[in-house]
Amino acid sequence: MLKKLSDAIGKNDYYKIWLKDAWPYVTGAVLLSVFQIGTLAVTGNPWGVSAAFANWGAWIIEAFGGSVEKWYYFSSDGAIAVLERGFLRDPATVRNLGLIAGALFSVLIASAFKIKKIKTKKQVVAAILGGLLMGYGARIGFGCNIGALYSAIGAFSLSGWVFAVFIFAGAIIGSKLLVKVFM
Repeated sequence: MLKKLSDAIGKNDYYKIWLKDAWPYVTGAVLLSVFQIGTLAVTGNPWGVSAAFANWGAWIIEAFGGSVEKWYYFSSDGAIAVLERGFLRDPATVRNLGLIAGALFSVLIASAFKIKKIKTKKQVVAAILGGLLMGYGARIGFGCNIGALYSAIGAFSLSGWVFAVFIFAGAIIGSKLLVKVFM
């Protein structure tokens, strides 16, 4: 059905320009900046992604009868208030769900959704290891590339520039390891 819809719309040049083709980097940067300003204005906090994942984990632990109130990360009143507010009342959670839904919608409307076959077990190991390392790094670095890099640089924080140096170094080392060990 989506294929028929995209074929019917595909004859329209506006569809091709706005939805099918990749946007220029400048357009993406401007839109990202506008959304960052909007997020700061509405929530009072800069845009962040990975802190919500810690909350998701805490909500899952609490759903199974655990308690995270004595954990260092959740020891402040603000962190406990976020947990008490709940899943769908957390602005970071709503943004993350919006990012996931928006990315899925974008891929579907552009007819670019594909399920790729796993070629080797090394790919699975590389994906799991990479995900765990990125998640761990995001938590000990107090943010991911959005919160610790983009939001920090936008707030004129030196930590954002330091994060940038190390994220690029990590990307270079990681890509070399990926090609040497996992390909």
